[in-house]
Order: sequence, then C-alpha cells, then structure tokens
Amino acid sequence: MQLKPLMTYTATLKPPVEVGSVPQGTRTIFDVTGGHFEGERLNGKILASGADWLLVDGQGVGRLDVRATLETDDGARIYIQYFGVLVMNEKVGEALAAGGSTDFGDTYFMTAPRLETGDERYAWLNGIVAVAEGRVLPGAVEYRVFELVND
Repeated sequence: MQLKPLMTYTATLKPPVEVGSVPQGTRTIFDVTGGHFEGERLNGKILASGADWLLVDGQGVGRLDVRATLETDDGARIYIQYFGVLVMNEKVGEALAAGGSTDFGDTYFMTAPRLETGDERYAWLNGIVAVAEGRVLPGAVEYRVFELVND
C-alpha cells in the first residue's frame, strides 16, 4: 500500500457558531464559505455549501463531521464527506484564539475523506479510499489529501 498525493484542499470558514455544552461534549459549527483544491488530477473551487459540526470531548479531542461540495475547473460537482480527529492542544487553541495558524504535525489532525460524483470523468473517485492531514489557517483549514493505492 502507498499514499499517492490526491490534492491540497483549503476551505475558508465563517466565524464559528457556538452551540455549547451538549451531552457528548462541546458543539461548534464552522460554515464553509468557499475555498479551492488542487492536485495532479483535480483542480477547482469549494462551494459555499457545507460545514464542520465539530464536537470536542472533555479530554480536548475534537471529532470532525464535515460535508462540502467541490466543483472542478471543468464543471464537475463532487460531494466530499469526512470524519476525523483533531486534538485541541495548546498550538491549536492559540491559533484559533488569535486568528493564527498551525503547521502540519503540530497536533493530531487526521481525516478520512469519502468522495462521490455522478460525473463520468471523475467516476474513479467513487472507488478510492483517501486519508488526509489538516492544519489551521486564519479563517480556514487546509488538508493534504492522499489516495491509498496498491503497491
């Protein structure tokens, strides 16, 4: 098994909506306002039609629940959904509080994106497994997304 770079994905976000303390932790919603993605076989923009329904537990482990819509430069629409884990350590807390950024590897920020499309040109996306590592940017998040491929 190998990791093959699929794309870099940067989503811009509205300021968070604090739902507050719920039975499973603290719920915060980050609405997606746009962004872009680029890779060898995928390039385009992120539509303003998604969000992350983040749930942070009492130990500071955030559970991501993200849905968004991508649109390629040639007009294909791709639905992306991913679950993941973001450990809310000091670097993440400082970046979120001050509108700053983190680097890849500053914390455990991993996801497993699932992509779907009805466009035949990109039908290959319906049959791949992907993983990603994220980081926080001012008003955005960025992911390096990889496709799992056979040796």
